[in-house]
Amino acid sequence: MSEKLQKRIAAAGLMSRRAAEDCIAAGRVTVNGRVACPGERAEPSDEIRVDGRPLPAEAKKVYIMLNKPRGYVTTLRDEKGRRNVTELLDGLGTRVYPVGRLDMDSEGLLLLTNDGDFANALMHPSHEVSKRYEVRVRGAVTDEVLDTLRQPMTLDGYSIRPAQVERMEMLPDGARLAVTIHEGRNRQVRRMCEQTGLTVLRLRRVSEGSLQLGQLRPGCWRPLTEEELAALRREIWRE
Repeated sequence: MSEKLQKRIAAAGLMSRRAAEDCIAAGRVTVNGRVACPGERAEPSDEIRVDGRPLPAEAKKVYIMLNKPRGYVTTLRDEKGRRNVTELLDGLGTRVYPVGRLDMDSEGLLLLTNDGDFANALMHPSHEVSKRYEVRVRGAVTDEVLDTLRQPMTLDGYSIRPAQVERMEMLPDGARLAVTIHEGRNRQVRRMCEQTGLTVLRLRRVSEGSLQLGQLRPGCWRPLTEEELAALRREIWRE
C-alpha cells in the first residue's frame, strides 16, 4: 500500500514529517532515481534516497525525555554552530529529533523520538496537550498583569488561546509564575510576558500533558516508561 513520502521518511527515523516535507520541497529526495515532488506517495518496493543515501529500514521506535539545560539549541541544524541537545544523548545509539522546541535560554522537559506520527500528533494544537512552565520574571506582577496574561493575546497575527497563570511566589524584584499553555508558538511564554512589561529571567518546562519532569537532573535523559507513553497516547488519540 502506498504511503505519503514524508511519512516513510519519518518512519525511518531520519527526521520529523514536517522536516521531511521541507526536504522533499528542497529537491533532496529521490524515488527510483528521480527527484520527488511534494505530496508524492511511494510504494513499499520504491527505492527512496535522501541526499543520495538509501532510506534505512524502519527503525525501532524510541521515546525519551531530556532535562534540557540552558545553552543548547533544539534545531538539528544550526548555522551558528551552537551546541545541540543531541550532544547530550550519550549511549542512546539511535537517531532521534525533538518534539517541538525549547529556545536556547530555556530549560526543562524536552521529548525526543524517531516516531514521526507520534511527534506530529503531540505538537498539533487540535489535541490540546498542555505544557506547564515555571517562570521567574522581573517586574511588577500585579493582579491586573496576571489578568492580562490569562486573556487571549495576538502573536504574529495569530490569536493564542488563554493561558492558565498562577503566582507561585512573590520576590523583591518580581515573582515566580506557573504558566500553562496549549500551543507552542515561537517563544510564546516569553513574548506573553513581554507584552505585560515583564522580563523573563528563567523559564523551565516542568510538564507536557501527563508527563512530569520530576527529579531528572539537567543534561540527563531517560526512556519513557510504558505507562507514561500509554498515557500520552490516550491524551493525543483518545485511546
